[in-house]
Amino acid sequence: MRAYVSAFRMRWKMEAQYRGAVIGGFVCQMLFGLILVGLYRALYFSKPQPFPFGQVSTYVWLQQAFFRMLLASDGDLLDKIRTGSIAYDLCRPVHLYTYYYVRVMAQKLLGSLMRAAPMLVFAALLPPGWGLLPPAGPGAFLTALLGLLLGLLCVCALENITMACTMRTLDSRGMQAMMNLLMMVLSGNVLPLTLYPDSWQRVITALPYAQLLDAPIRLYTGQWLLSDAPRILLRQGAWALALIAAGRFFWHRNQKRLIVQGG
Repeated sequence: MRAYVSAFRMRWKMEAQYRGAVIGGFVCQMLFGLILVGLYRALYFSKPQPFPFGQVSTYVWLQQAFFRMLLASDGDLLDKIRTGSIAYDLCRPVHLYTYYYVRVMAQKLLGSLMRAAPMLVFAALLPPGWGLLPPAGPGAFLTALLGLLLGLLCVCALENITMACTMRTLDSRGMQAMMNLLMMVLSGNVLPLTLYPDSWQRVITALPYAQLLDAPIRLYTGQWLLSDAPRILLRQGAWALALIAAGRFFWHRNQKRLIVQGG
């Protein structure tokens, strides 16, 4: 266990060094957030919907605040797969999947927190109808935090499944692009899932991608009531366990078939 804690701390410290990237990411996501809120305001008030627009603007800002959680990937691991130096990691007295799982978790967690904190403060200071609403209640806030943690477990598991596929193809661009597209669209980052037709939502919200950010945001805004929270959290937990189990299986198969050329 100490080895995994050390791996988490080392990756955490490494991620904390990129302060320039944090500032650039904050400015970029702030501008994207303002553009998206302005666009949705124009669409919403041209044809008013049965839910308040504040829920839509809150949804947009929370998606932008935790955007880093979706797309961050472990570049060091990609380089090791391409060059074959991942063979050295086989000599480590650790479970390889768990080792890289905690590394990518540290990367996504700290990267998200460093960008989310100023983003949420900025969004909360915007005028009504443009900014971030407070949570629907203390219970909604706590369940949303738990849902966000479960979403982090899911997205880290998806990242490691992508890495498992990269071990077979040696080129991450195709798989990474497809996974990023699925996460962006089906997690609600491109278009809030609350704006999809109800028939579509019943299917999309059952997929693993909706568990990443859509589920905790709906718990935060109160669109899903506290009485729905146990069912939502159970579904998130089930997907996290299923994705982790699938990733461990793929990594185990890859380790048995791993061939390193040269050296």
